[in-house]
Amino acid sequence: MGAIDGVTTNPSLLAKSGRPTRQTIAEICELVDGPVSAEVIATDTAGILEEGRSLAAIHDNVVVKVPLVMEGLRAVRQFSAEGIKTNVTLCLSPTQALLAAKAGATYISPFVGRLDDVSEDGMELIEKLVTIYRNYDFDTEVLVASVRHPGHVVQSALLGADACTIPFKVIAQLIKHPLTDRGLAQFLEDAKRIPQG
Repeated sequence: MGAIDGVTTNPSLLAKSGRPTRQTIAEICELVDGPVSAEVIATDTAGILEEGRSLAAIHDNVVVKVPLVMEGLRAVRQFSAEGIKTNVTLCLSPTQALLAAKAGATYISPFVGRLDDVSEDGMELIEKLVTIYRNYDFDTEVLVASVRHPGHVVQSALLGADACTIPFKVIAQLIKHPLTDRGLAQFLEDAKRIPQG
């Protein structure tokens, strides 16, 4: 459909596949011509750097996904200096996003659905991030994550987020509208009454 610009992965999703991480990342990179986020599982700076460099070597499209912790931000700074693209994940506050941008993150992944789950407004976070990044002309792109429904996608676009990571269920919901279905059914029914010839 032309809707897929890239792919994000995480250990939870990869575990469900039951396949080796490196092999799966390489196969995704062959299928998708765009950024493919591959997440480190190390939590210390040295480990994140070692694992991230290894993931980045899989394919030119790999973006190293790093958790938003102090050690992760130190690694992001080094990756940025080395020209390795990063996606800082598990962002849940504007201050976290500000630090990630200052460290040189390529993408920031704020988790809107998880905030909604605890009675906070996830889209309010997106509005703040877009504003902050524009105020200071940061290059970091806002990649809205933990999208739960089409409303998150629409609000993200209206607020000026750069991208959304969307589960297939929500992608399928984006195209659906009951009036479209009803209108198509009516057109097809009316078409049967058109004289042939």
